[in-house]
Amino acid sequence: MAAKTDYWDILTGPLIRQNPVTLQILGICSALAVTTSLATALTMSVALTIVLTLAAGIVSVIRRHIPDTIRLIVQIVIVASLVIVIDQVLQAYFAEISRALSVYVGLITTNCLVLGRTEAYARHHRPLPAMVDAFGNGFGYSVILILLGGIREFFGNGALFGVPVLPLADEGGWFTPLSLMLLAPSAFFLLGLLVWALRSLRPEQVEAPEHTPPARAEPAE
Repeated sequence: MAAKTDYWDILTGPLIRQNPVTLQILGICSALAVTTSLATALTMSVALTIVLTLAAGIVSVIRRHIPDTIRLIVQIVIVASLVIVIDQVLQAYFAEISRALSVYVGLITTNCLVLGRTEAYARHHRPLPAMVDAFGNGFGYSVILILLGGIREFFGNGALFGVPVLPLADEGGWFTPLSLMLLAPSAFFLLGLLVWALRSLRPEQVEAPEHTPPARAEPAE
């Protein structure tokens, strides 16, 4: 009798315990580039999650018919086709956000997270578990992007979703926006602090050292 699939564990595992960004360090290019505002972070998160979930389902359905020699090419073609559709929808209905995201929507095609899940999981599992796994990883990715986007927009502009939250100094208020938060290095440092915090709370996520430094010789008396 086949073991029962634990869909809840598959879905929730990538949120913290196996988060693709903080644990596996996947997809950080977009985490650094599109999190200057909450709107762009949310849009990228939704776009990637949809692409990842649909791609995993399609790859899983046809997995027994894909020759190993061309499997990566087939997966990239599937992902690229879905990305083109998502990009056209954004340009048609969310033109301003599409311009803000620039080329990063197209780069979902080569996102390590997308190809990693289709190659490592969807290619070996049935469609439903594959899509649940993909959605869970997309959601885990989204949590990090939305968190970074919220922090950077809040401290960089004093706003969330473009709506002022803090009274700005140039409008008679007390808050002076931290322009550094809108630069790429700030996302890098915030992500690094987040990884450090999570691994401090969950020591099992810390990688084993690749080598042990040699012991220091005791000075002769």
